[in-house]
Amino acid sequence: MASVATTVKEQLLGAPDSSQLSHQSRANFLRHAQKDENGELFMTKENFIDAVAPKQEDYVSSTRKRPKHKIKREQYGILFNVADRRKTGQLNLADWATFENLLAKPDAEYEIAFRLFDFDGTGSVKFDAVQGLYNLNKSTDSIPFDWDSEWASLYGGRSKSRHDMTYPQFAQMLRGLQGERIRQAFHTFDKDGDGFIQPEEFQRIILETSKHKLSDHILENLPTLCNISTSNRISYANVRAFQNVMREMDIIDLVVREATKKSVDGKITRADFLDEAARITRFSQFTPMEADILFHFAGLDAPSGRLSQKDFAKVIDSSWRVPMMVAGQALSAGQEVAEKTKSVLHSVLESAHHFGLGSIAGAFGAFMVYPIDLVKTRLQNQRSSRPGERLYNNSIDCARKVIRNEGFTGLYSGVIPQLIGVAPEKAIKLTVNDLVRGFFTDKDTHRIKYYHELISGGAAGACQVVFTNPLEIVKIRLQVQGEIAKNVEGAPRRSALWIVKNLGLVGLYKGASACLLRDVPFSAIYFPTYAHLKSDFFGETATNKLGVIQLLTAGAIAGMPAAYLTTPCDVIKTRLQVEARKGDTKYNGLRHCASTIWKEEGMAAFFKGGPARIMRSSPQFGFTLAAYEVLQKALPMPGEGDSISPTGHIEPGLGGQSATAPLPYLRSRNALKLILDLDQNIGRVQVPRPENWPKFLQASK
Repeated sequence: MASVATTVKEQLLGAPDSSQLSHQSRANFLRHAQKDENGELFMTKENFIDAVAPKQEDYVSSTRKRPKHKIKREQYGILFNVADRRKTGQLNLADWATFENLLAKPDAEYEIAFRLFDFDGTGSVKFDAVQGLYNLNKSTDSIPFDWDSEWASLYGGRSKSRHDMTYPQFAQMLRGLQGERIRQAFHTFDKDGDGFIQPEEFQRIILETSKHKLSDHILENLPTLCNISTSNRISYANVRAFQNVMREMDIIDLVVREATKKSVDGKITRADFLDEAARITRFSQFTPMEADILFHFAGLDAPSGRLSQKDFAKVIDSSWRVPMMVAGQALSAGQEVAEKTKSVLHSVLESAHHFGLGSIAGAFGAFMVYPIDLVKTRLQNQRSSRPGERLYNNSIDCARKVIRNEGFTGLYSGVIPQLIGVAPEKAIKLTVNDLVRGFFTDKDTHRIKYYHELISGGAAGACQVVFTNPLEIVKIRLQVQGEIAKNVEGAPRRSALWIVKNLGLVGLYKGASACLLRDVPFSAIYFPTYAHLKSDFFGETATNKLGVIQLLTAGAIAGMPAAYLTTPCDVIKTRLQVEARKGDTKYNGLRHCASTIWKEEGMAAFFKGGPARIMRSSPQFGFTLAAYEVLQKALPMPGEGDSISPTGHIEPGLGGQSATAPLPYLRSRNALKLILDLDQNIGRVQVPRPENWPKFLQASK
């Protein structure tokens, strides 16, 4: 019961992205398990890999010419040895549950690595086991590593007096292992002992020790590290600074995010980075050389020195993939045409998807507030300013008289054509706003200027008039014919179809200028206000999603100023579109209507129905926008976020973006990164060394 209440609360009020639920873990097991002859469910090693390493994830680079830094899918089989606690070669549901529980621990990555090396389950790791696994996986041309070094003896004792390592000791040893491998490798290549190595030697060191943690962008540009100084070689200080940058990627990500938020254009300089780092961190200060290295690799494609989050993502995010280029050659003409065609097709499908969701959301919002809209229209259509001649005194009086004279269904007079028309109307408004806003949004910083927000909203309002005007004129005439029937004996009730035929195409766009005058400023006010309420007031971020109540509130609040400030335009539009009764003033146009209302009824007439308009527009757009965003989450466009553009790609859920991949995969991947610090070939299917080949193959050799 508590879980149901929690789920409902999170849906309504919003919550940060949470870990995967236990029932999802069970479902994951059932989805990948198979049955034995007794009907018992179990997982093989292959089933286990399918469960923790989704096939849709990217495990290798897409071209053979690039370094393959992604962890191979087969390497996730290493973790099967940890999950198979009974050593039967099969996992039952209890084994899977135990492994899932292990993944949920705060230090799961280190504990998984520890259990992998704790072969006997004694709660300690033998130093020889670590060395043995390293020797088993290293290739003949690997850079040598001295397991009898001073560093190794500090953790496991000297070679003649080795001792077992406890979990804390093992975890600390594993954390420092990569740095020691890099240090020893540097000494291997620094044959003359002057503290310098060649760029190609540095590249080999990093590729052999760290490529599973770095992006293509860094790996392919490693030799350029020598350019941060006047020397054409790389010093040990450069190597240590580079290693420190690698280890502080999470802190760098945080500093970059905060610094770019404070920047007007979303870009920062080296000085901005160091200033923000000083504010955020206490003891993890970045040295000048470390800052130089970070900005060197992040700024290779942006030599101006002002870098955006997208520039840093190429360094911070190990899953970042380079542009789709082969051996330095641009895409062929055929490939370019194919990519452009695919892009255009995707844009069309995306617009259609937005249009469909906007139609549903618009119809829902209109239905919820239609009675308020009817009351607003009846009030605005009153021509007399003398109390004795007014049919309605206020909004409540109007609603009461409609129900008394026409029944409750009278509040929904004309609702069917309204719903039919409002679907494309709201859909085109939401779609155009999204498209224009996306066009003006900076692709690097994901920011948009205020006046571009106004233009986006105004464009959406202008485009919707194509649907709005015919809809409004039919709706208004249906809404007021109830009061005509009461005042004029024998007055016929007209259908929506009759009104359309009687008006004709030109008549359906009567008052279109007034409609534009109302809808353009309304949308220009509404959409920017709504966006800033979500981000600035309710604190919506990539990881903090708003709930339905928050979305509804933001939409309703944004509708208040937009609705009231455009009421004069709405009054003019209504007067122009309503069929004048006998004795009523007839208006010849926009200017004539405005001046006549001013002369005959005064300034207050321009705000007739203003409160009712707020009561209608505010909740309507609240319902519409909340429904639209909920539908976008519930019914995302197929393949959204999976495309790779020719300008590079950041894999969703990794590095600089919020994690969306399954938790078992994320935890398992991080554990593998620690294990692969020992050797990148652990867990890979390898060809046996010649000395281990069968005798008949050795003979043929």
